Amino acid sequence: MTIYAGLKALHLLCAVLWVGGMFFAYVVLRPSLAAIEAPQRMLLHTQVFKKFFLVIWHAMPVILITGFAMLGFIGGMANAPWQIHAMMGLGLLMAAVFLAIFFGPYRQFRRTTDRNRMASSLNNIRKLIGVNLILGLITVIVAGLL
Repeated sequence: MTIYAGLKALHLLCAVLWVGGMFFAYVVLRPSLAAIEAPQRMLLHTQVFKKFFLVIWHAMPVILITGFAMLGFIGGMANAPWQIHAMMGLGLLMAAVFLAIFFGPYRQFRRTTDRNRMASSLNNIRKLIGVNLILGLITVIVAGLL
């Protein structure tokens, strides 16, 4: 396997984990939580976010590093097709949204014991994950056009 192929495989694996995880959380997990009482939902959210965000803290930098490294193999942005420019912009935007979630509503969610504030934080997290999911799906479509 060439270095480029290894970088691409790692890049794609981390992207699948990130986008797939958001899809699962948004489309499957969240609606399923209606079956349990609010205190248990909050406890479950606490555990899910803790584990999922840990995965993203590892996957996101790997995606960015491997993306920039692969860019070097093709001679930089000047030689890159529009799809790579779009993926780079979308990836950086997704990273910014993730950081906004983590250091914004997720930090508030972790620090409060007030149910109303927790619910408000969860709602903000949900909205921003929805934004990132859309950005991620667009990125996947753009990647498929390469």
